[in-house]
Amino acid sequence: MADLHVNLAGLQLSNPVLAASGCFGFGREYNEFYPIRQAGGIMVKGLTLEPCAGNPTPRIAETPAGMLNSIGLQNPGVDAFLSNELPWLLSQEAAVIANINGHALEDFEEIARRLQGAPGLKAIEVNISCPNVSHGGMFFGTDPAMASEVTRRVRKHTSLPLIIKLSPNVTDITEIARAVVSEGADILSLINTLLGMAIDVKTRKPLLARKVGGLSGPAVKPVALRMVWQTAQAVDVPIIGMGGISSAQDALEFLMAGASAVAVGCASFVDPLAIPRIIGDLNAWLDREGFAGVRDVVGLALR
Repeated sequence: MADLHVNLAGLQLSNPVLAASGCFGFGREYNEFYPIRQAGGIMVKGLTLEPCAGNPTPRIAETPAGMLNSIGLQNPGVDAFLSNELPWLLSQEAAVIANINGHALEDFEEIARRLQGAPGLKAIEVNISCPNVSHGGMFFGTDPAMASEVTRRVRKHTSLPLIIKLSPNVTDITEIARAVVSEGADILSLINTLLGMAIDVKTRKPLLARKVGGLSGPAVKPVALRMVWQTAQAVDVPIIGMGGISSAQDALEFLMAGASAVAVGCASFVDPLAIPRIIGDLNAWLDREGFAGVRDVVGLALR
């Protein structure tokens, strides 16, 4: 059996297939379908300093090859996560990665301070690329100077592996990647959602209350794959690839493009068993093709 273990700059995981933030909540619902410890890691629902109710509804719209969302970071806040969600996740033996968000630079710093030393927490993923909030959000991830500043400030307050989640809504994603790596990012995750919209022709109005939202699902996969491929050639840190992954073949494409791990998002809405299915199929493919471990396929399309 192939070795699926991965080590991402000190973040050691049992396999390279993670649950993407925003599509997995805190794992409680999916744990009714399978033991969530089977996932390589769980990037929990995005956390803010204070509880957040999110955006007004409607805030989800289906598209022909994916979905638009404008949830707006609805979450119970970082303190509730530490008190209620993290202990439960650890009791399930899950590898937990906290995803953090802020409306201001100081928010990111304070959340990082509160998470520092949290028992069992594996890493922090900093979301500088959310297109669904009015203040901050994607702004932090589309300007290299601001992306650098967020990374620098969070880096000061955590000794955990630091993941920066990049936005595809930029001219050159490698410029942002270099900027955050220069300030201490250990790992990059990409991509976040693409900015999009849909209109109801009967009402003559946008389907989402905020008019625009983040597009995810199979439609974004070619864009995500291209950006992972570009970024892998621009920086020398591990990459977690995401965007439209719904099969082991999708995962393998990202790995061959230079990602060291992948995250599954929308596919879990369609098939709650998507993550264990992809892990099993990936293992079977590696065995069938004669690879000793998943590390052996990383970057094959770059060579």
